[in-house]
Amino acid sequence: MDRYKEELLDLLSQYKPYDINDKNSLKLTSAFLSSNEDVFGNTNSKGHITASIWLLDYHFEKVLMTHHKKLNKWLQLGGHTEIGESIHEAALREAMEESGLTKLEFLEREIFDVDVHEIPERKHLPAHFHYDVRFLIRQTAKESIMISDESNDLKWIPIEEVLKLTNSPSVLRMVEKTTGKF
Repeated sequence: MDRYKEELLDLLSQYKPYDINDKNSLKLTSAFLSSNEDVFGNTNSKGHITASIWLLDYHFEKVLMTHHKKLNKWLQLGGHTEIGESIHEAALREAMEESGLTKLEFLEREIFDVDVHEIPERKHLPAHFHYDVRFLIRQTAKESIMISDESNDLKWIPIEEVLKLTNSPSVLRMVEKTTGKF
């Protein structure tokens, strides 16, 4: 078994779900990993492991959110893993690529959240699932953000105002988890 897949299965086995949706996502993600060889990257037509980041500012007051071009929604940063990288490497790479920030650190190496969501059919790609593994990361020094070509906008949002931008249950779950920590 691939060492990165094994590492991710181990992280998932240690993860304590927050609610029933989180628990279902954990089961689905573990089952996807166990029943598929091709899980990293984006070549499996059934689904992909993705890495997302709940990125807090250095004061623990704001979260960096992106207005995703393709999905036309406000979301956390994140995206596809690459073949040959760990889930932690993918999360940090995605955070840097989508924000332009470089001074970042994991607040914890454990998984912060798990979510499974369907990506609708687009052009040449069939509908498929993203098995999204999320980590809590913070900015360690003030830097300017840069909007990537994957985003319409990028903003630091006070945590208590995230509800004004989205009603996504999985994003609101991360808000609840954050306010319970800090």
